Amino acid sequence: MRAVIQRVSRASVSVGGQIVGEIGSGMLVLLAAARTDGPEQVAWMAEKIPGLRIFPDSDDKLNLSLGQVGGSILVVSQFTLYGDCRKGKRPSYAASASPDEASVLYESFVSRLRSMGLHVEQGVFGEMMQVELVNDGPVTLIVDSP
Repeated sequence: MRAVIQRVSRASVSVGGQIVGEIGSGMLVLLAAARTDGPEQVAWMAEKIPGLRIFPDSDDKLNLSLGQVGGSILVVSQFTLYGDCRKGKRPSYAASASPDEASVLYESFVSRLRSMGLHVEQGVFGEMMQVELVNDGPVTLIVDSP
């Protein structure tokens, strides 16, 4: 799995002009599944991401995790994270999981985060979405599962 994580002061995702997910301070997670991903990668990502120490402590050092600051997560599926642009001008998405497989992994990831007691909002898998955010810092990370 691959995730682009942005620390945000606020973020929202809309479908057809209607907001379907919205958070204040926390993380926006753009998430993609690869053809080779399974439950192990979901579990690893669900443990890794909320524990990332990307929020400032009282000394303004990035030392606190999402739970320590009481933040929320907005998860948006984004298969284009596996777009391969090395050849030609049109990205290849051959490494991306099929929509059916990716949907299961995406929902499993969201479910795991919620089972950890986190406040999680999400986009609508497979829909055209508009994402708005205020990147705080800016802090942006790319995380690939093993």
